[in-house]
Amino acid sequence: MNQEQLRNIILEAHKNRFATKKFDPTQSVDEKDWDVILESARLSPSSFGYEPWKFLVVDNSEMREDLKPIAWGAVNSLEGADKFVIALARKNVVYNSNHVKHIVEDVLGLSYSESSPQSQFFKKFQEKDFKLTDDISLYNWAVKQTYLPLANMMTTASFLGIDSCPIEGFNIDEVESYLSRKGLINLEEFGVAYMAGFGYSAQDLPTKKRQNIEDIIKII
Repeated sequence: MNQEQLRNIILEAHKNRFATKKFDPTQSVDEKDWDVILESARLSPSSFGYEPWKFLVVDNSEMREDLKPIAWGAVNSLEGADKFVIALARKNVVYNSNHVKHIVEDVLGLSYSESSPQSQFFKKFQEKDFKLTDDISLYNWAVKQTYLPLANMMTTASFLGIDSCPIEGFNIDEVESYLSRKGLINLEEFGVAYMAGFGYSAQDLPTKKRQNIEDIIKII
């Protein structure tokens, strides 16, 4: 495969990716393909490598039914998508939080100290550079990062011929309350960022309409 062929394959995957409004419930995603999609989420980048996320894969049919009344934008995915994901964003990720200590020691394999140059640099970044000085701004910062694995999962799915639908159409308080009652989320640690369905579309590929490249890119 030459570079021109590779470029065409990449663009084709992006052109074929669209927010599927109706899935075919009779078609299942190959588990090896699904593993690759989930791995693309795991390998996604995050600020400082602190991975402020977690993903719930909802296979339970009863839970899918429970979610329908409180997730209006997810009904088609809950009914037809073979795979359904709820992304969680971690709260209060700061330089001296238990999560950061865990990542530094158990994932990055480094020694942790609140006074280390890495910890103090992260503290400065949050408090001075990005002004993440309260619970809301810290949480919103984490939520934004969860969209990186979402993009990677959807693009990877498209490369594999699998359709997807990102979802923000739900009552966040009711969904979080439901997941909390089920023991699936500690609301002091996590909040719901978005949902996403993966499977095979039961609709024709629509024409992709976007702004012209010159309207969104400026070389300076």
